[in-house]
Amino acid sequence: MGWCCAAAGPVTSWPCSRRQRGESRGRGRRGPQPARRPPPTCPLTSGVSVCCCLFILFLFLSELTGFIATEIVNELYVDDPDKDSGGKIEVNLNISLPNLHCELVGLDIQDEMGRHEVGHIDNSMKIPLNNGDGCRFEGHFSINKVPGNFHVSTHSATAQPQNPDMTHIIHKLSFGDKLQVHNVHGAFNALEGADKLSSNPLASHDYILKIVPTVYEDMSGKQRYSYQYTVANKEYVAYSHTGRIIPAIWFRYDLSPITVKYTERRQPLYRFITSICAIIGGTFTVAGILDSCIFTASEAWKKIQLGKMQ
Repeated sequence: MGWCCAAAGPVTSWPCSRRQRGESRGRGRRGPQPARRPPPTCPLTSGVSVCCCLFILFLFLSELTGFIATEIVNELYVDDPDKDSGGKIEVNLNISLPNLHCELVGLDIQDEMGRHEVGHIDNSMKIPLNNGDGCRFEGHFSINKVPGNFHVSTHSATAQPQNPDMTHIIHKLSFGDKLQVHNVHGAFNALEGADKLSSNPLASHDYILKIVPTVYEDMSGKQRYSYQYTVANKEYVAYSHTGRIIPAIWFRYDLSPITVKYTERRQPLYRFITSICAIIGGTFTVAGILDSCIFTASEAWKKIQLGKMQ
């Protein structure tokens, strides 16, 4: 055996195995080899991955919010939605006349079906104001679904005042059910806050209303019937051949044949899943394109730099 290995202590010799001889040759020729390191990662591609994940998270939360929340869809059609009402519309009126005594204030109702009611008192209340010098009238009554009017005046008083003061403030005038829905913005109380205190005390006031039937259907299918309206007004002092006509506050109304319907809806589950899949797939596709472009550009830049060094 031509090769021997030395041990510590007294010099001794013994035959070496082929593996030991091979390791000795390798160490003698090449020396110790350094451990291999993984190739460095590009910081730009890592940044693209992080941005894509944040983008996917943002779109996912947006879609989730839209899926949980309800949307309100509106449509128009020609119909009488509340057929079970008996052809009646409920009216809520709240008006203050700060310069007219309560015993002089009355509500009159008339329409094209022949109704003519002077001094309507059912479901109404008069509250004195300014130590009895003024009056606040609150009434809840019904009108027919035909053109007509109701007006606040002194017509029902036993004795007419010489100079009735019809200056007023309208707190509320609404028709039908009250809709407490934040996402529906309509003219359900268009005359709220109308202030005519600075007008001519002897003038009459005409409010011309166009009433639009409105239906609101919630997620459970329950329907509520209300009415929106548009308004125009004028102020005038009326005279006849016998002299000045007693002033009044007129609300002349007509109904629109168009019905507005609001329906609560929620996005279906299959559409939500489809949107999420589209978001994830589209984002990863675009991220792959960006990553490929960045990698190609960085490799080309390295080659350019190496060419300059040579």
